[in-house]
Amino acid sequence: MRHALLLATLIAIVLPVAPPVAHATTTATRTPAAEIDALIDRVAHAKGVVFMRNGSEYTAADAAQHLARKRKAAGDRIQTAEQFIDKLGSRSSMTGKAYRVRLPDGREMDSATWLTGLLRDVRAAR
Repeated sequence: MRHALLLATLIAIVLPVAPPVAHATTTATRTPAAEIDALIDRVAHAKGVVFMRNGSEYTAADAAQHLARKRKAAGDRIQTAEQFIDKLGSRSSMTGKAYRVRLPDGREMDSATWLTGLLRDVRAAR
C-alpha cells in the first residue's frame, strides 16, 4: 500500500513537468520546404565559401539568392531537399555544367556534395 501511494505521488509530481507530446513532435518535425529554407540560409551564411557557376565566382549570399530564384521558378516541381540539391543546386540549367564550391581552406568540390553535407547538418540540428 505504501509503495502504491509513493508511486502515485511521484507520478503526480513528474507528469506535469514532462513536455507535452505534441510539442516534442512539432520541434522534431521539419517540412521539406522548411529544410530547403534552412539549406538556403546555411548557404547564405557560409563564411569564406566561393561558388563557381558557369566560369564565374560568386559570394555565398549571391549563390543563396540564385538558388532561391531557381526554387521559386521551379514551383511545386521540387518537393524534397534532395530534389532541390539534385535539380537546382548541383548544375546550371542553361549549360548543364556542375556548380562547384571553394571552401575557406582552398579545397574545391561539387556543390551537390557540399549541399548534401549542409543538409545533414540541418537535419542534425532539429
